[in-house]
Amino acid sequence: MTFPRPAAVIVLAAGEGTRMRSATPKVLHTLAGRSMLGHALASARALDPDRVVVVVRHGREAVAAHVAEVDPRALLADQDDVPGTGRAVQVAMTALDAAAQAQAAGASDGPGVAGSAAGVLLDGAVVVVAGDVPLLDAGTLGELLAAHHADGNAVTVLTTEVDDPTGYGRILREPGTGDVLGIVEQKDADDEQRAITEINSSIYVFDAAVLRGALGRLGRDNAQGEVYLTDVLAIARSEGGHVRALRTDDPVLVEGVNDRVQLARLRAELNRRLLEDWMREGVTVVDPATTWVDVDVELERDVTLLPGTQLHGATVVREGATVGPDTTLTDVEVGPRATVSRTHGSLAVIGEGASVGPFAYLRPGTVLGADGKIGTFVETKNAQIGTGSKVPHLSYVGDATIGDHTNIGAASVTVNYDGVNKHHTTIGSYARTGADNMFVAPVTVGDGAYTGAGSVIRRDVPAGALGVSAGAQRNIEGWVARARAGTPAAEAARRAGAGGADELSPQARAERERAAQAASDPRRTPPPTLPDQPAPLADPAGTTSEDSAR
Repeated sequence: MTFPRPAAVIVLAAGEGTRMRSATPKVLHTLAGRSMLGHALASARALDPDRVVVVVRHGREAVAAHVAEVDPRALLADQDDVPGTGRAVQVAMTALDAAAQAQAAGASDGPGVAGSAAGVLLDGAVVVVAGDVPLLDAGTLGELLAAHHADGNAVTVLTTEVDDPTGYGRILREPGTGDVLGIVEQKDADDEQRAITEINSSIYVFDAAVLRGALGRLGRDNAQGEVYLTDVLAIARSEGGHVRALRTDDPVLVEGVNDRVQLARLRAELNRRLLEDWMREGVTVVDPATTWVDVDVELERDVTLLPGTQLHGATVVREGATVGPDTTLTDVEVGPRATVSRTHGSLAVIGEGASVGPFAYLRPGTVLGADGKIGTFVETKNAQIGTGSKVPHLSYVGDATIGDHTNIGAASVTVNYDGVNKHHTTIGSYARTGADNMFVAPVTVGDGAYTGAGSVIRRDVPAGALGVSAGAQRNIEGWVARARAGTPAAEAARRAGAGGADELSPQARAERERAAQAASDPRRTPPPTLPDQPAPLADPAGTTSEDSAR
């Protein structure tokens, strides 16, 4: 949809937001993956204005840093101690005029020509929005702009009707024409005016020249002692300008946030609308009440979202994939026809047809190839797992590369951290590693290699080799009958015919004799007598630590 292009958008973000009861500035509280200010800036940029300016004051450093992150091209204007939206727009227009002059000076013929930018001021339509109205979309702003240009208005205000207008400014209309006579604030309204249900949304389009002229005539003669931007409408009308309103039938679009109750309500409403849009695009959402999707998430057709799913950030879910139940993904790409169940993941890639979970944890840098598997109670980090490879259960794979069609045995760990540095493990393609393996990095297991169960792999295993490190097993027969006499285990062993001395093997009898001799030997070594202070340690040069200290 094409809209007239505004000269500028002013975003008001200087308020303190005391009712939020938070150390975080109000406009930085989030819903659907963006701050309220982020939503306002996204809608502003969608209009393709020449400039965007954000008015800041309370929590300035945090708000300015956020603006620099989400919209580096936006200008900042600092509101001073003079309160009111009128003052906020005054400082914004000063910043916009200065930017226009700077641009004109830079484009003048011949650098350094004195007065080349003199008299240059911002010209055109100026949109003013509040930074705490998160559901306002670019489409609604575009309609407001179109109405402003079509009617040749000096000011166009966006309004709506609500059942309870308490706290809002009331729209005063001229009988017959319906033009806007002005806006009266709640504290300045009489009883008849307070009964009006059409309210001001605090969203406007102004002609820049009209706005600039009226701002210079604003005062603070009102119940709150503030500079009201709403007074501009009456001034513009008194000077012969057309002041009209565009009314939206959707009050939620222009609802502001003043406390956390309103924030939660709008968060739920925005999520409901996002899910409804995705369902109309061919996504199955089994339980919308427990499914949350951020505004920047991308879903393709025939995706299924099961109950308890949360998709955050720039997560992308490709066609035919199933996510959930009870899954939280942040900045994760899920490939076509993949399944992800009861999993937490961030900054990871899941390949086509792959399977993840239940109860898996994908940390940043995880890449699972097509048809691969990350199974139950598996954690991965900075791991490249190839096509068709499987890490089925009870394992940790970090700082590792696993080739194609390899199977990692249960309870395996890539031991990647030596207390100072991280090291890499490489396991080749078509390898088969045993259960309860420790891969002490840096180490490489070659293509087609095997490792034995219970092995600690400290050295490279060549391609096609079998790596084992476990010692020979010893069975001490009759040990339970001797050492655990009278226990249920000893009784079970006796019933199985494993408890009699006559049934002991030569090895078991020898073990029993050694144990008995050790127990009866009066020459047993007594426990050592420890000194009050430990002896000083010697370093490799032959000096003690006390010598070194000297």
